[in-house]
Amino acid sequence: MQWNELRISPCNLCPRECQAERKDGWTGFCLMDDEIVVARAALHMWEEPCISGRSGSGTVFFSGCSLRCIYCQNNEIAMGKRGKHVSVSRLAEIFLELQEKGAANINLVTPDHYVTGAAEAVMTARKMGLFLPIIYNGSGYEKREAIRNLSGIVDIYLTDFKYMDSELAAKYSAAPDYPAVAKAALAEMVSSVGAPVFDESGMMKKGVIVRHLLLPGHKKNARDVIRYVYETYGDSVYLSLMNQYTPPAGLKENPDYEGISRKVTKREYDAVTDYAIGLGIRNAFIQEGDTAKESFIPAFDGEGV
Repeated sequence: MQWNELRISPCNLCPRECQAERKDGWTGFCLMDDEIVVARAALHMWEEPCISGRSGSGTVFFSGCSLRCIYCQNNEIAMGKRGKHVSVSRLAEIFLELQEKGAANINLVTPDHYVTGAAEAVMTARKMGLFLPIIYNGSGYEKREAIRNLSGIVDIYLTDFKYMDSELAAKYSAAPDYPAVAKAALAEMVSSVGAPVFDESGMMKKGVIVRHLLLPGHKKNARDVIRYVYETYGDSVYLSLMNQYTPPAGLKENPDYEGISRKVTKREYDAVTDYAIGLGIRNAFIQEGDTAKESFIPAFDGEGV
């Protein structure tokens, strides 16, 4: 596999391009060295219906992250505090074990800082009988070149689009370049996998789903994201509008983040979904009920690793 100037050491796999010598044991901005760390590999029922289906998505949660979202629900693994080291060959075995358990797909959660190893594991597993669709489930803060190299490996992109506002991106995720990076990455994703394809049971086999997590008090940012995605890609991309924002403990104590130290109100979420409907969007997932619960956060206990 040729990765065209992308390398894990000195690392330039993500937009940070921190140049950490990860193969020498140094950790990058993602807080990880070159050894793959997985916190959980199990069937997951809480994704979009066309991803989880009845059997569950075969999610593989990688430790570490190239963002610093102050509201991160998966903070303990994003900061590298949980997980087990696995080899590329073991990761391939994990994919096959999930397939044997009846997984609808293999769902790689935040794999960008391990992208070369993850891709190698997919190809190894396919030689051993893996036939499920591969999902790249990321933050949207992805390097365009990395996405381009995943053509033919990834079937579905389940990607966040968090911000159209650079100031918000800097304040909440330490990534002022997020809007520009996410736009470029999304363009490459759509180019790579094309229009959405579903099987007879409604499960997605190819395509792009763009997730937007509504932040309390930030309806304008949400509207800007929705409008950009729809005006750029129309119904060729599915939107997933999420109301499950859960403020982490201690956020209220920091006056800089007082505005997002609460849950999203029903009125806020309804206003955003009404805006999407008003634009004419037909391909969208909308959450109902009280989804902002910690029960939606899986236990990162090493299951399946």
